[in-house]
Amino acid sequence: MLLAHIHHHVVRLHGVYLFKLLVLERKLRDMNNMMNVKEEKLKGRHRDTHAAIQWLRRNRQLFEGNVHEPMMLVINVKDPRFAKYVENHISFADLRAFVFQRKSDMEKFMKEVRDKMNLRVNAICAPELSCSNKQSSRNIESLKHFGFFTYLREMFDAPDEVMSYLCQQYKVHDVPVGNEQTKAMIKRVIEEPYLKVLYTTEERYTLKRSHYSNAISTSNSAVYPSQYLTITVDAKEKLLLEQQMKDCESKLRDIDERLKALQAEAVTLDRRDNELLAEKKRLSEVKGKKRQLEQKISSKQDRQMEQNVIDLQTIGEKTKEKVAAVNQQKVSLVAGIMVQIKLKVKLTMEKVYLTLETVGLMAQKSKMENDSKMHPSGAKEGSADRTVQRPDEESQVHLQDAARRAFSKLPDTLDDIDTMLNEERSRAECFTGLGENENKDLEKELEDKSNALTSYRQNISEAKERWLNPLKQLVEQINVKFSDFFRSMQCAGEVELHSDEEEYDKYGIRIRVKFHSSTQLHELTAYHQSGGERSVSTMLYLMALQELNRCPFRVVDEINQGMDPVNERRVFDIVVRTACKETTSQYFFITPKLLQNLLYADEMTVLCVHNGSQMLAPNQWDEKAFIRRCIRRKSKP
Repeated sequence: MLLAHIHHHVVRLHGVYLFKLLVLERKLRDMNNMMNVKEEKLKGRHRDTHAAIQWLRRNRQLFEGNVHEPMMLVINVKDPRFAKYVENHISFADLRAFVFQRKSDMEKFMKEVRDKMNLRVNAICAPELSCSNKQSSRNIESLKHFGFFTYLREMFDAPDEVMSYLCQQYKVHDVPVGNEQTKAMIKRVIEEPYLKVLYTTEERYTLKRSHYSNAISTSNSAVYPSQYLTITVDAKEKLLLEQQMKDCESKLRDIDERLKALQAEAVTLDRRDNELLAEKKRLSEVKGKKRQLEQKISSKQDRQMEQNVIDLQTIGEKTKEKVAAVNQQKVSLVAGIMVQIKLKVKLTMEKVYLTLETVGLMAQKSKMENDSKMHPSGAKEGSADRTVQRPDEESQVHLQDAARRAFSKLPDTLDDIDTMLNEERSRAECFTGLGENENKDLEKELEDKSNALTSYRQNISEAKERWLNPLKQLVEQINVKFSDFFRSMQCAGEVELHSDEEEYDKYGIRIRVKFHSSTQLHELTAYHQSGGERSVSTMLYLMALQELNRCPFRVVDEINQGMDPVNERRVFDIVVRTACKETTSQYFFITPKLLQNLLYADEMTVLCVHNGSQMLAPNQWDEKAFIRRCIRRKSKP
């Protein structure tokens, strides 16, 4: 009875812990499902990024440093109401970008997914020196009289590398967020010299200060509802639940092992108890035989036999002592079992508390779902991001469905299939008796369809030639001009048509350049060339295009911004040579600054536009006096 009672408690407590594990697993599954919703939205908006995520999860061991999945999956907004500010501030190109701790890991990743898998993905490398804890220029307390209540960085959590990049690139640590009071005081707010970007309840303001007049120009835009970051998962709570699951599983294993040991020991004691009962039965039988012998003893001659009789009293006392010892061991075991039962009762109470917490989280989840339903515009925009299935994919689906329907009509056994095959062969043999006219009709139909197919393929080939040959000639003309420009700078460059047989949507222009004699031609990307080299290449490519198109005039605005002095001088010389040809269009070259000692041509006209609060009026400007002062200044030793 005691063992049966213990077994009943063990089964009951085991069920309690299994239930607790199921509750924790369900909570974690709900959190993972919320992350899956984010992934599905990303997949609908950009399939290539989703494919790169799957590859990264299979090959994470290839990288030495930290690698983070796209920002929109690892950023966790603390309050869903703040998601719109974070999502409006960060571009979608960066929201879907992978973040790398090391540049070598990023190059390895891009070589695999972009160059080999031909996926269009974005990747960024975090700053070598972390900026995630960078201090704001002003304490938020000093801005509360304007209605500002926090900075953008405090609204969300993110891994250190991601937060470091956002602080460096988007200054999230220095972008304040205000309320309706900020909107009402916006004229005073924009006069503050330290503010560049700020948010009110429904608008974003960008402030720029002129270097000439110190005047402030303001642009504002509406803050649109969030599509991706409203789904929040508390990372700390998730880690806590995972740890609770591990602790619960560990305690359950420990209790199971202890109970198995107690049960094994109880089995041993039961076996010993059975042995003692068998011994007691044997002694009782001996005692009965002794009683029978005593009845037969009638004379003194039986004394010798009486001396040899077993001392049943002594043996009985020893047996009682052994039984008492066994019972004492059973009492100890029962005490140990009671200690374990009390421990399990304590864990059961913990399970009840966790269950109540689950109810609260489920209510929070329901509220979040109701909130998301209150924004139908987000749903419409989400539906617009669905990817349309290509015709070849639809044909494959129809083909698979047709094959599935055909196989469903076949017999289930090998004998039935053989019988059906023989019947079909017999039917085929019957068709050999078709009349000559019928055969001729079938042959004529086959010939007509073959001719139609040949004609269709010929039309496709001719249309492709009519389109592709002029395109190749045009690209070759661009390449000649582009190569000449680079050759004049003692560099090398080429433009070619990137084609892929019948995959017309993958056609494109590929630009390859070489700026140093010690290197090879590399494709023009953000990873092989510097910013100045990319600017030079882009400008020369546009100039090569201009040579093929006639127009009355062209405007070139600030192309030298971001170039190093060497490249700026090269590009300026090429622009001058191109603009001063007899047959070229008129050029307007606009720039806020120029290098010294540039080469100018007689065909050029230089116009200096001066602006600023201290500038003279046009009728007071004396150009000749200005030139005389410059000449005197240069002539002084």
